[in-house]
Amino acid sequence: MEVLDGVADIVLCRGERGNAISLDLARELRDAAQDCLSENVRAVLLRGAGRSFCVGGDLREFSGLRGRALEEHLIEVTDALHGALRIFATMDAPLVAQVQGAVAGAGVGLAAAADLTIAADDATFTLAYTGIGYSPDAGVTWSLPRLVGPKRALELLLTNRRIAAREAADMGLVTTVVSAERLPAEARRVAATLARGATRAFGATRRLVSDALSSDLDTYLDREARALASAATSPEGEEGVAAFLGKRPARFPGGTEQRGL
Repeated sequence: MEVLDGVADIVLCRGERGNAISLDLARELRDAAQDCLSENVRAVLLRGAGRSFCVGGDLREFSGLRGRALEEHLIEVTDALHGALRIFATMDAPLVAQVQGAVAGAGVGLAAAADLTIAADDATFTLAYTGIGYSPDAGVTWSLPRLVGPKRALELLLTNRRIAAREAADMGLVTTVVSAERLPAEARRVAATLARGATRAFGATRRLVSDALSSDLDTYLDREARALASAATSPEGEEGVAAFLGKRPARFPGGTEQRGL
C-alpha cells in the first residue's frame, strides 16, 4: 500500500489469477486496511491488478483441502477478509473501489463495501457462491439487500445471473460507469477529491448511513444530533463554516482546497 496526497492505494496483486482471494491475500488486505487508520490517510482507493477486479475466493487453494482442514482454512480466510471489511466500514476515510473485468463472489462484497464504486463499462458481476455449493461471505448477504433490495439480492444470489456494469449501476450496486480507458484516472480523481474533504465528517456520515436501517427513528435522530454537534465543534467544522461565510474554498486540516466531485 502507498499513500500519496492523502490517498491510500490498495492493490490486489494477483492479476494472473484474477485477484482470487487466497489466505495470504486476505491477510495482506487486512494489514493494509489496518494501515489505513493512520491520520495521513484521508481516502482509500481499492483496485485490482490485471484484467479483473476480483473473481472471489481461490478455489484452487480450497480444492486441495478436505473436511476439517478445509473448514479451518476457510475460517482463517474469512476471518482475515472480514477483519479488513470491519476496518473499512468503521474508519473515517471514505473507500472508493475501482472495478473492471470480472467481479465475482467476494469481489462483489468488496465492491459493495465501498462508499463509491467506479466501474468500467466492461465490468460484469456475478455472485457465484451457490453455483459451487457454497454460501456467501464478504458481507454480501448484509450489503446486497441494502443496496438493491431483498428480492433482487436473492435473485442474484440464487440464480448467479451475470449482470453488466450498466445494470449494476441501475440497481444501485455501482455508483458510476465509465469507459475502461477512463477508469483509472476517474477513480483516482474521485479518491483525491475526497482526500481533500472533511475526513472526520465523512466518517460520521458513513456510520450514520450504515446504522440507519437498523435503528428506530427516535434513537436515530438523537444519534444524528450528537454527531452534528461533534462535527460542528471540530476544526473541520469551524473551517468549513468560515470558508462558506468568507466565500472561499475550504482548506480542511490535512487537506487542500475542497471542491466538489
